[in-house]
Amino acid sequence: MNAVLTSEDGSPLVVCVYVIAGTAGAGKTSLALRWAHQVRERFPDGQLYANLRGYDPGEPVAAGEALHRLLTSLGVPAASVPQDLDTAAALYRSLLADRRVLVVLDNAAGVGQVRPLLPGSAHSLVLVTSRSRLSGLAVRDGARRLTLGVLPEPEAVALLRAVTAGYRSTDDERQLAELARLCARLPLALRIAAERAASHPHLRLDDLIADLRDESALWDALSTGDDEEAEAIRTVFAWSYRALSEPAARLFRLLGLHPGPEFGLRAAAALAGTTSISRSRQLLDSLVGAHLLEQTAPDRYQFHDLLRAYAIDQAQHEEPPAEREAALRRVLEWYLHTADAAQSWLNPAEDRVPLAPVPDDISPLTFSEYDAAVDWAEREHDNLLQAVRTAADAGHDRLAWQLATVLWNAQFPSASGASRGPHRTGGSRTAGGPRRTRRTHPTCLIRHVRRCRCCLSLAIRPRISGTAPFAACLGGYAH
Repeated sequence: MNAVLTSEDGSPLVVCVYVIAGTAGAGKTSLALRWAHQVRERFPDGQLYANLRGYDPGEPVAAGEALHRLLTSLGVPAASVPQDLDTAAALYRSLLADRRVLVVLDNAAGVGQVRPLLPGSAHSLVLVTSRSRLSGLAVRDGARRLTLGVLPEPEAVALLRAVTAGYRSTDDERQLAELARLCARLPLALRIAAERAASHPHLRLDDLIADLRDESALWDALSTGDDEEAEAIRTVFAWSYRALSEPAARLFRLLGLHPGPEFGLRAAAALAGTTSISRSRQLLDSLVGAHLLEQTAPDRYQFHDLLRAYAIDQAQHEEPPAEREAALRRVLEWYLHTADAAQSWLNPAEDRVPLAPVPDDISPLTFSEYDAAVDWAEREHDNLLQAVRTAADAGHDRLAWQLATVLWNAQFPSASGASRGPHRTGGSRTAGGPRRTRRTHPTCLIRHVRRCRCCLSLAIRPRISGTAPFAACLGGYAH
């Protein structure tokens, strides 16, 4: 990959698009982010990152939505981002024309997601990860491609030894090679298996391998046999999952019901139906330790797309429908009541949505200052959008229209169409100032929620005053 870089004098790059392709769990994202960190000084104007979520259980990120995020990262006010895709792409290219930037586009599903996000400059580099070859980028855009396969056996064994170092010292090469083979020599599966082995230092590796073979037999019975690598990954997932304590396994399943792949500690507690934050943190720590979950920041977690799909599958098979329904309702209520608390700081002049009392089994956040409310609203914006869709799809009509309304009222200041009420003056955030009425809703929010089934019918229900303009805005996007 270093071959695409030129000298440090700002000369044009050898290529402007580099695709890292490979099967699920091969380490594409890890390689891209590690290399981006190593070469950060070669791109003095910064780096941009967008997860296109091309293989998540939910919908991939549309090119227009990704452009919106990239443009706001470049300093364009959200309200000034063009609604038209071609116009937004042209603005994006013009902003990067004289800059030397590294753009990382992670988990791309297809060329259509990527091409509008190409800067078109010989000084910037786009690094794309995908399970697809994205041949169209090579043909039309001159992309170079690196395809990651499985690790060679010596490297797979070395990875197992590195993770288990200090915990196990008697495992021989033959046993480790067999374990690597059962993991299809894929880094993600190898790390999960190695963590399992390290957590049972007194158990013979032969016995651990036998357990893994048992799981493999279970998956073989359910498998079509079309994809050996995918089956190996699912086998390792099952092996690690069944080693969890029952409370941790239950939380893992329920996290699959969360509207988005990233979430906070208190949203996880709401799914579990507990108000004990310390206990929820302990269970999340056990999932992180088993490599079934990734911690991205203090009290912030996310799923690998494969693990999220596995968690959803386990929830469907092991959780009774009533339990799934109750868990989903709890987390939607948590987002609703927390967003309502944020509105009291972000848009205090707007009428509040009349809500039912907070259920006893959730603990919504409260905010002691404006900055805390803004930070939460910005961090959870995508989850709130997904919560609207999830509520509508699940038939929770009341929650769907309430979430949509509160989401609008509690937009953070840089969101498209956000109220200009609370704003920064002289470097500090203050409340006050003019605000927009709901009649001026931009189409940004509409584009996000229009895919919800029944979105129009939810919006036009006259539950609270002021919903008619919202309904009128949605009218052109009804199915």
